[in-house]
Amino acid sequence: MANLQTLSEREVQEMSSLVQSNVMSEVVAQLQGLLDKFRTATLDIAVTGESGSGKSTFINAFRGLGDEEAESAPTGVTETTKQASVYPHPSYPTVRLWDLPGIGTPDFHPQLYLEKVNLEQNHVLLAQSIKSMGKKFYFVRSKIDSDINCCMLRRGNNFSEADVLQKIRDDCVNCLEEAGVGRPKVFLISCFEVHKFDFAKLQETLASELDSHKRHVFLLALPSFSSSYIEKKKQALSSIVWKTALSACLAAVLPGPLVNCNIQTLMETLTSYQQHFGVDHNSLFKLSTKTGRSYQELRSQVTSSYGVELSYQRVEELLKQAAVGQCWLVGMLEGRIPFLGNIVNGGVSFVASYYLLKSAIDELAEDGKRVMKAIWSFISLLVVALCISVLKRCVTAATSLFLWGLHIIPEMT
Repeated sequence: MANLQTLSEREVQEMSSLVQSNVMSEVVAQLQGLLDKFRTATLDIAVTGESGSGKSTFINAFRGLGDEEAESAPTGVTETTKQASVYPHPSYPTVRLWDLPGIGTPDFHPQLYLEKVNLEQNHVLLAQSIKSMGKKFYFVRSKIDSDINCCMLRRGNNFSEADVLQKIRDDCVNCLEEAGVGRPKVFLISCFEVHKFDFAKLQETLASELDSHKRHVFLLALPSFSSSYIEKKKQALSSIVWKTALSACLAAVLPGPLVNCNIQTLMETLTSYQQHFGVDHNSLFKLSTKTGRSYQELRSQVTSSYGVELSYQRVEELLKQAAVGQCWLVGMLEGRIPFLGNIVNGGVSFVASYYLLKSAIDELAEDGKRVMKAIWSFISLLVVALCISVLKRCVTAATSLFLWGLHIIPEMT
């Protein structure tokens, strides 16, 4: 369970400023309205660029999908986007990525394009147009992995990945600045190696420039493929945990047991936490299919008491455990927030709900990190095994060639 200090002074002040009324219906409506803003915030991200630049693949990678999955945007070596298409995130449908037709294709008609998507046909004019609308925009240089591989083959021992990346970045920035774009934000990415280059930096930048509600849903929509992403999700959920706990507490304000909360609401919330951190059954099954790691191995990394299949009785038991030893905090809260003191067991119910949810966030985040660590360890072992296999083949081939040479040399003399 989370310790006593996790209920911060800032959270207490937020509660005190929010709960000004003693009318139950008013407090519930106000609280529900705040939570609904986080749950229903819509984020639209438009992606446009030259034909064949990898827009659709980028949209799939951004949503944590491969190109061949049922919900993926169609991709190909030629332009596949003929009209503006929207692709909701598979788990967070209010996060939507728009795949806009490529510019420079035979079917591209500038005026018609502008009428349909309200954008300019060239990158600089496009940026200026978006800026004038008060929208954020970013320049993404895709297929960096291909550039790196080509340079590695051409330069051999003189190859430096850092130098190649810097040259590409400088070239992009210089071209945009010469065209009149001041201080352009350029990100170098690979849609097939999202853990490398600037993919994470792009997502972090986008999150930092969104308002609180959009940032919240965006952070939850990020794929949990690194500890830093899991930490961001943990922070996002923790920032509204007191609102969620109070909502659950007020959902069942009736005289009754010591811990008087809506168990069903808490069960639904805990289930959503499992999904956010990628440790629920469906998430683990998808990871197993994508990575080749067995489901049982991934499931074994989920060790917290909140990572198991939840039942009404189990949640009720955890809730009662959370209420033990919190008398001092209950008294303090009911003193500073009189509304809680006016509810039968209101302070106890809120504190129990808060610590239950806060503990679940902390422990499920650790479960998620263990799952990711297991996956990356497995991938690393595969890479090492592949390298050893290739090396053995090279040695075998070289030995065979040497022996074959010894065999034919006497015949040549």
